[in-house]
Amino acid sequence: MEYYLENPEKAMQELHTSEKGLDSAEAAARLEKNGKNRLKEEEKQTGWQKFLESIMDPMILMLLGAALVQVIVTILESRGSYSIGAFTDVFVILAVVIINAVMSLVQENKAEAAMAALMEMTAETSKVVRDGELKLVKSEDLVVGDLVRFEAGDTVPADCRILESYSLKSEEAALTGESLPVEKIVDMLMCAEGKDSVPLGDRVNMLYSGSTVVYGRGTGVVTAVGMDTEMGKIAGALNMAVKEQTPLQKRMAELSAFLTRLVIGICVVVFIIGCVQALILTDVSFSWELLGSSAVNSLVTAIALAVAAIPEGLPAVVTIVLSIGVTKMAKQKALIRKLTAVETLGCTQIICTDKTGTLTQNKMTVVQEYTDDQKLMASAMALCSDAEIKPGEESSVGEPTEAALVNYAFKVGLPKYELVKAQPRVAEAPFDSERKMMTTIHQTEKGFIQYTKGAADMLLERCSGVLRGGRVLPMTEERKEEIRKVNKSYADQALRGLMAAYRSYDRLPEDTRPESLEQDLIFIGLYGMIDPCRPEVYDAIKKCKMAGIRPIMITGDHKDTAVAIGKDLGIITRAGEAALGSDLDKYTDEELVNAVALYSVYARVQPEHKTRIVNAWQKRGMVTAMTGDGVNDAPSIKEADIGIGMGITGTPVTKSAADMVLADDNFATIIRAVEAGRNIYENICKVLQFQLSTNMAEVFIIFFASILNFTILTPVHLLWINMVTDTLPGLALGMEPAEGDLMKRKPRAKDESIFAHGAGVNMLWQGTYLAAVEIAAYYIGYYLENGSFKGIVNGSWCENAVVMVFLTVSFAEMLCALNMRSRGGSIFRKEMLENSNRWMTGALIFTILMTLAAAFMPGFKTLFGIHETLSLTELLISAGLALSTIPVFEAGKAIRRAASRKM
Repeated sequence: MEYYLENPEKAMQELHTSEKGLDSAEAAARLEKNGKNRLKEEEKQTGWQKFLESIMDPMILMLLGAALVQVIVTILESRGSYSIGAFTDVFVILAVVIINAVMSLVQENKAEAAMAALMEMTAETSKVVRDGELKLVKSEDLVVGDLVRFEAGDTVPADCRILESYSLKSEEAALTGESLPVEKIVDMLMCAEGKDSVPLGDRVNMLYSGSTVVYGRGTGVVTAVGMDTEMGKIAGALNMAVKEQTPLQKRMAELSAFLTRLVIGICVVVFIIGCVQALILTDVSFSWELLGSSAVNSLVTAIALAVAAIPEGLPAVVTIVLSIGVTKMAKQKALIRKLTAVETLGCTQIICTDKTGTLTQNKMTVVQEYTDDQKLMASAMALCSDAEIKPGEESSVGEPTEAALVNYAFKVGLPKYELVKAQPRVAEAPFDSERKMMTTIHQTEKGFIQYTKGAADMLLERCSGVLRGGRVLPMTEERKEEIRKVNKSYADQALRGLMAAYRSYDRLPEDTRPESLEQDLIFIGLYGMIDPCRPEVYDAIKKCKMAGIRPIMITGDHKDTAVAIGKDLGIITRAGEAALGSDLDKYTDEELVNAVALYSVYARVQPEHKTRIVNAWQKRGMVTAMTGDGVNDAPSIKEADIGIGMGITGTPVTKSAADMVLADDNFATIIRAVEAGRNIYENICKVLQFQLSTNMAEVFIIFFASILNFTILTPVHLLWINMVTDTLPGLALGMEPAEGDLMKRKPRAKDESIFAHGAGVNMLWQGTYLAAVEIAAYYIGYYLENGSFKGIVNGSWCENAVVMVFLTVSFAEMLCALNMRSRGGSIFRKEMLENSNRWMTGALIFTILMTLAAAFMPGFKTLFGIHETLSLTELLISAGLALSTIPVFEAGKAIRRAASRKM
């Protein structure tokens, strides 16, 4: 049915609903029958698809290639006579691939579940009339026939026929391409002659899913949901769920591809060197059989090298750290909507924040008044508000400022529900941030009266009279100056000034546009209202500055009020650091780039000023965060590097545009989120440095052994080390609590390399030292078993030496992970000892036990080609060599700290 061609009553009749809305049982039945109010999403991957996708990772493909080569080598060496046991190495490689794929699958599912939970926490809701009461319902649970209330800032959740419209306007560019807001009406439409429908963009008595209410308020009845909406009809081919990767994850993918190419290159070089070496150094004359044998041996070495160079568990670790990190942030009231925000938070240099509700408690209270008629003043303020108070209750519900006005009226004996009965509202011009005022018209026994409330400096200019002693006197310049002084005194006390005025009519005005109504008004009075600063914000501002982040306060308040609060919080120290929004109009965009650094407080700001402030800071190369709650804040939030929406006071449009939503609207939560973002990135860098330096050591020793023609570790040993000794401590590093000086460091650059600040150099020298220790273990083991070093380079196999290397590598890498708890500080300082990481402790104990089992437990050790048992002396030497890494790495960090202090 084309509901826009029917009157509202007929539309409601066809939809089987009434002014009381649907009852809960009927709504539930319709939801069960027609499904959720959602657009069709891209089909999710099955478990098998995800499993196969994880196997297609370049690193894993390298391992599978190594397994295939190992099968070929085994078959060639056995000349057709082989047992299942001959393929032990292959089975171990395949087991590692499967375990890695399963781990990736499990963690991806956990990450998806965590993000789904976060999206559920920020899911859009709608104001719906059901069972005769106004209720807050998830937008996805709307059904055809529901009555939905709309106001500025709401996202339209479904197609609706408009039943009531009070200056209602919507932005429909996403659907119709119309860039300007469309004014909505209630009346039924007529088709043009010869037509049986009205074009979509001309259906002005309809609201469509995906559009946004930008002005006014109204009520509509739902006519279509989900894929039956106009948006749904064109959305079938759209992928509504984009799989997002953070910049770090993208760099990890690039690193994986680079390592794969590098490993292939090194393996080819080792293979060629092995073949040439065998042919040149041997005393036996050339034969194809000899070349084949040399090729096989070189292939085995190349496989070992490939296994050593590939950090198999690294992608899974990064994913786990990110997913756990965002879950922890959610518990701290910071809901991450986009994973990229986690990394960008750690780079934040500028935080532009609203004052009301973010820096303050959003608990407005009237504390001073300036009026000749307290009763009229209280009535005007309460009636010109959308906050409501129910009979029997003493506190109102609604927007905090309006709730304070209604509460004050109740306090002086004027409950709003009684005022409404005497003076029902018949028309209105809703509040908007540009006019900074709101107007309502009410019917009285004598005719009609208009109440207008708003910012004193804006509303005062619309007044032509003033109420004094029950009489209306002309508004002279002297009287204006007197009112301005009162408002200034409020601002000096950090109070918000709010003015009320009225205008009388014999009959209801035909033109209810703001520009027509808001003139020739009569001044009633002025309220001074206070919204106390949040106690925790004082420390948050200090922490913010200590972290090298500059806080910027943006408010619509009077400049003197903004200055008083800015000084109180420590954002500014003098009035010269504050500017009016109108001051920004004097600058061109290029001039503002230089001027923006002069100010940390902005008063009387319009929404477009916020966008200019963000752009100016970004042009200065600063990573900028911006908070917002109103519909007009969405452009600046989208423009910012980090858009922060308000979970309590924010409109759906603003929250959907945000990268992060504050569940408590608290500035202190932003700083906690910045700290968490920094810590997540720091921990990922710790994991990277740890795993790449240890794998580098493994590459060094395999390459060294191949050049000297002896076996130092087998592929199975290396796989065990990479999957157990690397991955578990690596995961524990990802859980490392924030270091005490984390918020004393300057923000890192947005495009900073993971090898910055000496990290690459550290990987190189630490990897080299680990390799030296591991090679030393082999030489000592060889000497203990043979009594000399003779024959060490002739391709001989020395089991005890190999096992000593295996234990030394395992122990050294565990201790390397322990050392990496702090990349620059000592792990023995008081803070680190007191702030232990139980995950690291558990990982080290488990890894040590598993490594000892692999080397000494009968049955288990045969999987690793170990048949002999090391002596206590050999075990202690391996442990001692591994322990040497701690003082050496600590000395390296001490040298770096000393060098940085001199710079």
